[in-house]
Order: sequence, then C-alpha cells, then structure tokens
Amino acid sequence: RIPLWGGVLITIADTFVFLFLDKYGLRKLEAFFGLLITIMALTFGYEYITVKPNQEKLLQGLFIPYCQDCGTPQLEQAVGIVGAVIMPHNMYLHSALVKSRQVNRADKREVREANKYFFIESCIALFVSFIINIFVVTVFAEAFFDKTNANVSQVCANSSSPHSSLFPNNSDTLEVDIYKGGVVLGCYFGPAALYIWAIGILAAGQSSTMTGTYSGQFVMEGFLNLRWSRFARVLLTRSIAITPTLFVAIFQDVEHLTGMNDFLNVLMSLQVSKAGVQGLQVSKAGPPLTAVSPLGRFWRVAGGLLILLICSINMYFVVAYVMALHSLALYIGAALLSVIYLAFVAYL
Repeated sequence: RIPLWGGVLITIADTFVFLFLDKYGLRKLEAFFGLLITIMALTFGYEYITVKPNQEKLLQGLFIPYCQDCGTPQLEQAVGIVGAVIMPHNMYLHSALVKSRQVNRADKREVREANKYFFIESCIALFVSFIINIFVVTVFAEAFFDKTNANVSQVCANSSSPHSSLFPNNSDTLEVDIYKGGVVLGCYFGPAALYIWAIGILAAGQSSTMTGTYSGQFVMEGFLNLRWSRFARVLLTRSIAITPTLFVAIFQDVEHLTGMNDFLNVLMSLQVSKAGVQGLQVSKAGPPLTAVSPLGRFWRVAGGLLILLICSINMYFVVAYVMALHSLALYIGAALLSVIYLAFVAYL
C-alpha cells in the first residue's frame, strides 16, 4: 500500500534515527545489529522449513558446484553471492569495531588472545551470513524453479490472493524479484509465509543500510582523515548512497530496483579483492601498523592466492557479461576497465 519511493523515504528517515544509537556506545549498536540478524535467520529459516527443499540436492550443490545449461544471468547471480556473503565494506567496519575494543596493545599476550577471539567472531559472522544466504537461495530454487506464469496465476487465484494479477496467464517461465518472490510464497504456502518473508526482507534491508552507512563513516574518518561532525558525515554519505535509489524508485518499478540490487552485489564482489589486498598488506606489515608480528609466509601466500582466485572469477564474469551484449564499443570499454582494475589491484 506504500509506493516504492515512499518506502525509500521511510528508510532514509529510520536510518538517520538508528545512526544516533552510537551516542549510547558501540555495544548498543552491535546489539541492534544482532537483533536484525536474528530476525533474518528466524524468518528465512521459517521459509526454508516451510518449503522443505531436498537436503541431498542441497548438500550436493554445496560441495560439488555445477550448473547445467547456465548462461550470463546465472553467472551474475553466482558472482553476486560472493559479494553478498563477504561484503567488502564490512571488512572496514569490523576493523573499526575491533579498534574500539579496550585491549592493552603493549602486552603481546593480551593482543594475541584478543585476536583469537576476533577471528572466532569473524568466522561466526560469516557463517551466519552464509547460512542465511543458503536459506534464501534454496527457497527460491525449490519454490520457483521450472514454473510458468500460468502455474502461479492459477495457484494464486485458487488461494484468493489479491496479487494474482501480477502473473499473466501464459506459458512463459516465471521470473521473480524480491516482491514477487514473497507473493508466490504466500500463494503456495499461505499468507503467513508472505508476511514473514516481508519482515525478513525489512530486517535485511535495515542491516545492510546500517553497515554501509557506518563503513562509509569510518572510512571518512580514517582514510580521508575528515573530522566532520556526525550529522555532516551521515548527511553526505547517505545523500550519495540514497539519491540514485530514490530516482530509480520514482521513475522505475520494483523489477528494475531488484536488478540494480543484484548488480550491486556483483560490484561488491569486484571490490572484495581490493579490500582483501589492503587487509593483507596491513597484516603482513607488523609494528607499528599492527600490535602483533607480521603474517607468516603461508598465510601471505594463501591470502594472495585467494585474492587472485576472486579476481579471476570477477574477470571471467565481466568478459562473459560484455560478450553477451554484442557491442564493439563495450568490448573496448570493458578491456580498458579490466586493465585499470588489474593495474589498481597490482598497485595496491
């Protein structure tokens, strides 16, 4: 009942309100993040249990990656998942939160102990993110794969859903976005599935917006050394981030907004290598940049190979994506951007 642009304006307002939680300390803010992530895990976990995917197929897909008859759209989704799980800006955010901890950095034993728990904390955070993504991807795969618009339209009509008009009565393959996905779940598994899906998406959106905002704030304080007031920092970073979204919401529809969201995940995957290189450089530097000894040769090599692998996946995606567009100008532009991208990572 609320138009898309209205939802964006509400998000702007509540993000500013939540940002002032750090007035009461970072621990309160982290507790709020924990609440949002718990809501996501419970809601998407409910959808997972309701849909009942094939567990054998799930495990097979996790450990033996393959994709039959896949093309560029499927590759875009796969690359986007890398960015959605790791989220490079969270590396900066987590570093800033670690920096805020009260640790005696002159005591190497205490620093080593703190680093051990920071490492465990990071592993838990990434694992929870991974599990939530498994829930969402599996629900979409099980509920929507190989269905046509006519199949869904009939089921929605039979369940007296007010949204059945979203799906034309034809034999075209069903294509869903964040909004239509919730509608289909409501048609097949009851209204509760639709509203629980909506709550999960709301929590995911708030969590993502807050982490992006705080990452930008810490980067401005650190990398750019800008000591602005909190209000000025928030106003600038939020204006840059929210303006394009607001324009898309006003002049386009939810399908285009979903497509932009998928592509933003791909862009995050492209940026993982940059954040990884920076983290690796700082970690192997040792004092005075860090309070502990530099990384050993094994971890430096392993980290470098992992970054190289991510770069290779990203480059392969860019080549496949541009080749599918069949434009010489785009070929040349993509080649130049690829060279700049690789040169930048090499320079770092």
